[in-house]
Amino acid sequence: MSCHPKQRGAALLTAMIIVALVATLASTMVWQQWRAIQVEAAERARTQSAWVLSGALDWARLILREDAKTGGTDHLGEPWAVPLAEARLSTFLAADKDNTEDAPDAFLSGSITDAQGRYNLTNVVSNGKVDPIELASLQRLCETVGLSVDVAARISAGLRDASPPPPPDPSASGASAPAAAAESRPANPPLMPRSAGQLTWLGIEAGAVQTLAPYVVILPERTFVNVNTAPREVLVAAIDGLDLATAERIVQSRQRVPIKSRADLQAVAPSLPAASLDRIAMGSNFFEVRGRLRLGDVVLEQRSLVQRRGIDVVVLQRERVSARDGVGS
Repeated sequence: MSCHPKQRGAALLTAMIIVALVATLASTMVWQQWRAIQVEAAERARTQSAWVLSGALDWARLILREDAKTGGTDHLGEPWAVPLAEARLSTFLAADKDNTEDAPDAFLSGSITDAQGRYNLTNVVSNGKVDPIELASLQRLCETVGLSVDVAARISAGLRDASPPPPPDPSASGASAPAAAAESRPANPPLMPRSAGQLTWLGIEAGAVQTLAPYVVILPERTFVNVNTAPREVLVAAIDGLDLATAERIVQSRQRVPIKSRADLQAVAPSLPAASLDRIAMGSNFFEVRGRLRLGDVVLEQRSLVQRRGIDVVVLQRERVSARDGVGS
């Protein structure tokens, strides 16, 4: 006995719905599996990139360690100052092409820069107070790069408020001195920035921070500016009485012959008084190491701050500058 046409239509519609549902579920499972593979591949690439950059950092430390063994001044003509242009990683790993034929294309680049070639904002605050001489240096730097001296005052005040309070003075009688010091500090002090880009934590405008960033650094201790690596704007800030024209002459002279002593500097700029050269140096102990690895669709950049202690090179900070890949979040 044949089924009613309406029943046959309902059965056919039900079968089509079931087929569509099964197809949807199957495609969803396939997509999820593909997605998991893509995420795993991206994570593996990021992990591999991080390990390669760690190796590049160790390589940079070795270069700085070998430079320390030779002693002398630190200048831009030394091997550590030569940047590594982007190169295929396989050229470093193996001379035999058979070992790297199936490997993904990976490109490595990097550089070592002298952190003491920039003005150290840590110098501004000493024992919980703003150093007037260093404040004047920071004001000269702001004026030279086209910023208001008010920016220097606000940076100094912010760093003072963010720094730990000075120890109590045992010679002070009673509780008046500690109370006065506590009243001068804000109830909610800002966080202490660890890099120039974090000066916005002190209420400094992003445009001003971007302008100052190439010329300032925040190091864990007070340092002098290296006259052999600092740009002319930083030299004007570090040396009282120096103008841009004389600073440019110093930069041109050190490209030919590094400055090894204050006498060499005075020979290039004889108008400078000897007292104005007390806060400069010819060598450096702090360096910034930058590495960039491009592995397929993944780009990983890393910045590290290292300190040279004798012939040992210690990593103080390490941060990922940026990471981009072709897999969405």
